[in-house]
Amino acid sequence: MSQSTNDACIAVDPGACGFTCVIRAHPVEKRSVAIEISESECQQINKLGGRLETISLRELFMPLTQNPVYKAAQACGCHASCTIPAAVLKAAEVAMGMAVARSVRFSFDPKKEDA
Repeated sequence: MSQSTNDACIAVDPGACGFTCVIRAHPVEKRSVAIEISESECQQINKLGGRLETISLRELFMPLTQNPVYKAAQACGCHASCTIPAAVLKAAEVAMGMAVARSVRFSFDPKKEDA
């Protein structure tokens, strides 16, 4: 995957499972991007990477139940709360110039866990 100014690269630490990965998105046409998922020891995520080649603008905004990324994740056996499919969509948005490259995070509040 050659680099351009709109390339997106996300290092994902999905949490409890510990199966990190790297997601790259690269514009290939005016309204589509190539997706590459690498550096993961998770069998399901490696399968997902093999199923996703490109994402179009139209596919990017499909509802979750019709979105090809989430459909592929389901077919590959990804856990329902796996964060990787959302990260794939975020990388595609950035590579298409539709979103800024900002980190996303959710953290458990240890003060509320003790209550």
